Amino acid sequence: MQESIISPAAPVASSRTREALAGVRIALPAGIAMAPLGMALGVLISQSGLPWWTAPLFTAVIFAGSLEFLLVGMIVAAAPLASVAMTTLLVNFRHVFYALSFPLRQIRSRGLRILSTYILCDEAWALTAHPQARTWTGARILGIQSVFYVNWVVSATIGVLAGSLIPPSVMGLDFAITAFFLVLGIDAYRVRRSVPIPLLALTCALFFAVFAGDAMILPAMGVFVAVLLISYAWKGWRARRG
Repeated sequence: MQESIISPAAPVASSRTREALAGVRIALPAGIAMAPLGMALGVLISQSGLPWWTAPLFTAVIFAGSLEFLLVGMIVAAAPLASVAMTTLLVNFRHVFYALSFPLRQIRSRGLRILSTYILCDEAWALTAHPQARTWTGARILGIQSVFYVNWVVSATIGVLAGSLIPPSVMGLDFAITAFFLVLGIDAYRVRRSVPIPLLALTCALFFAVFAGDAMILPAMGVFVAVLLISYAWKGWRARRG
């Protein structure tokens, strides 16, 4: 009688698939909210006179959200490469701060870790920026990220193919992502129950929105993180003295 041999890799692969699908379920509602912005980018590319394949190329290779909207205008205007590089640095510098809390260590494979770093976006960071995410597997985290990446490429491609059929600006849809982050902020408060932290974030945002205008993201996040680090060091110093 011949015994059946079951590869030990099979249960592992099945577990990874379940974890990846769990990540997809977590990210899907936010991914739906992200779709109108992707389609708006496609419409902008279509109306700018660029070829249709620019949309999937931009979204798949650059994958930088708001930066892509700026780059469309800069490419049409034939902006200098130095201006493009500086704009990219200023707009995407916030990703430096994301690395402080994104659970990249949960992803064991070096290749997949590089992929995760490449497709990291605001929404994926927001969904993993709470303590519970520290227990998630790398497969679940990559499942979350893949939803936003695939959705962004597909929605922008639909937008550029639809062209003039989709209005360039639909009132209210641009608030979907803002509402998404507001809900995540409320959930974060329910977990931590810390009033000073959201007040500090709001103060930094309002202050630099007034004095720095459209360039407020970098200084606001920089000051916010600096104050948090100083507060953490102060509490550690007091604990050691006590």
